[in-house]
Parts: sequence; C-alpha cells; structure tokens
Amino acid sequence: MQARIAAMETEADQALSWHPVCGADDLETGGVLHVEAEGLELALFRLDDGYHATSDICTHMRSRLSDGYVKDGTVQCPLHFGRFDIRTGQALSAPCKKGVRTFATKVDAGRVWVGM
Repeated sequence: MQARIAAMETEADQALSWHPVCGADDLETGGVLHVEAEGLELALFRLDDGYHATSDICTHMRSRLSDGYVKDGTVQCPLHFGRFDIRTGQALSAPCKKGVRTFATKVDAGRVWVGM
C-alpha cells in the first residue's frame, strides 16, 4: 500500500511545474509570506501540518491576504475581514463569497516549492 501511495504522489508531482519560493526556515509556524511564482502573487502559509499556498488576492476587494490575520487554519482579509480556509481556499465568511485558488507545496533541499 505504501508503495502505491508513493507512486501516486510521484505521478502527481510530475504533472506539476514546481517553483522554489523561499527557504524552509524563512517562515515560522503560524506565519504568512507574500511570494511570487510564474507571475502569480501567492500567500505562503506555514501551519502545524506544513506549508500551504493560496492566491494572495482576496476575491472580494483584491486586498493581499498575506497582510491578513492567520488563526486556526484560516486567514482573515485585512480590508473587510472576510475569512478563508487556508487548506482548501473556501470562503468562510461575508463579505467573501468566492474562494481563493490553492496550490500544492513541498519542501525539498531546504526550500519550499509551489506546484502549478
């Protein structure tokens, strides 16, 4: 079973284009960092279960989520206080109705990579 899971992860990794965005030690647990990859502005989060990446732009009024407040696996937009689930991108509170895009992440050779 473990070999099958490893093979599936490898196939998924190969389907993505991976881009280094920062050092693994550049971000503390509970923190967020604005990064860019392939011309996209991303918010990179480090939670207890690892790194997560979303679009950095709030779907309500285009504010940077990397300037927001991170708590309990969510980020609160600094402009109108709408919240998003960091892991899924789902909009959790008004005024936000549309979720944000999420991206795969991995750590390799001391760097955080985002898959697109």
